[in-house]
Amino acid sequence: MHKLTKSTMVAAAALTAALGLTAGSASASGTWTATPGGAWTAKASSPKLTDTSTGTQLSCSSSSAAGTLHSGSGLSGTGISSITSVAWTSCSGPFGITFSVTANGLPWALNAVSYNSSTGVTTGTISGVKAHISGAGCTADFAGTSSTSPATLTGTYTNSSHTLSLSGGNLHAYNVSGSCLGLLNTGDSATYVANYVLAGSQTITSP
Repeated sequence: MHKLTKSTMVAAAALTAALGLTAGSASASGTWTATPGGAWTAKASSPKLTDTSTGTQLSCSSSSAAGTLHSGSGLSGTGISSITSVAWTSCSGPFGITFSVTANGLPWALNAVSYNSSTGVTTGTISGVKAHISGAGCTADFAGTSSTSPATLTGTYTNSSHTLSLSGGNLHAYNVSGSCLGLLNTGDSATYVANYVLAGSQTITSP
């Protein structure tokens, strides 16, 4: 019992330290540089939303996004860029059902968390994410850990390719209604995978 308690305490301490470092790096001010900054646009080919509980996949031919990146040095990683618009084109699911997708809760915030100077890759999050899908009598909302809390997506930004890649987060489906045939269910977890390539060069670094 003593060994178990001691091990548990050590593990808890390590986890707390790790979380503390993550939170600190995400909210630390004065450690980030962005050039040239300003308005940006980006496009992703074949983005996919997957209900990980049922395996149902919603694919779109493309998605476009736009926002504004802060400029200069000594920047906070939190909200280093805003995402002011997101749109999806030609989205469909199983059985050829077509869907429209609408972004809600804009602007979303792009947050820089850590930087790998050897690869030029920033790891970060997009917070404030909500969306609605509708098609052939099947509708659903996507949010975070509850129907009223926005989701947070995880991803990376690569300087050399000017690409924002999204692959994780805490998306869940809510308010599923209509003839969704069990393909989507309220409470199901979901992932959104997309690679947004910026139209121009933007560079994000940190010491």
